[in-house]
Amino acid sequence: MREITALFWDVGGVLLTNGWDRASRHRAAEQFHLDWEDFQDRHELVIADFETGRLTLEEYLERTIFHRPRRFTREEFTAFMWAQSQPIRETLAIVERLARSGRYLLATLNNESLELNEYRIERFGLRNLFALFFSSCFLGVRKPDRAIYQIVLRVTQRTPEECLFIDDRALNLECARQLGMRTIHYQNPQQLQRELRRHGVALELQ
Repeated sequence: MREITALFWDVGGVLLTNGWDRASRHRAAEQFHLDWEDFQDRHELVIADFETGRLTLEEYLERTIFHRPRRFTREEFTAFMWAQSQPIRETLAIVERLARSGRYLLATLNNESLELNEYRIERFGLRNLFALFFSSCFLGVRKPDRAIYQIVLRVTQRTPEECLFIDDRALNLECARQLGMRTIHYQNPQQLQRELRRHGVALELQ
């Protein structure tokens, strides 16, 4: 089996909390007294375009929230959205060790809307850890579409066997494995460390 040379990381649920998942939207509905069913229906209709860069944050908010008068501002709602993002510090510490070693290509592979993705990259210093950002909003395609994994392999010029993909969703991993990539189904930082070692990834600095 070929040695791992590149590690690809999901962001929400692995490195950071999910940025705008169902739980976050539920909290928003409670905080801002939204009609949950209406909000969720509208969100589902536009999320694919939002996460593939075809819909701006302003347009998303207009279609899901501000299609009617509100007692709160776009700025207040956006601030709430941003506040949902928190670091998973133990996982980030593992990535920091790998980045310092210089032994591996580190990149993200995530589904995220443009403005939220850029906020999270900046806010949590991800440019200091990752060389590349394979984000759905940049590529125009989302996991688990086969095309996004093919882009990753072509851009990095890696064979599937030397790539390790870490994600917390089984379907995303299944599609990567179909192309021959190695995978870890992330559960927690301690399990991640064990799985990395099982795949021969060196966590100790030389």
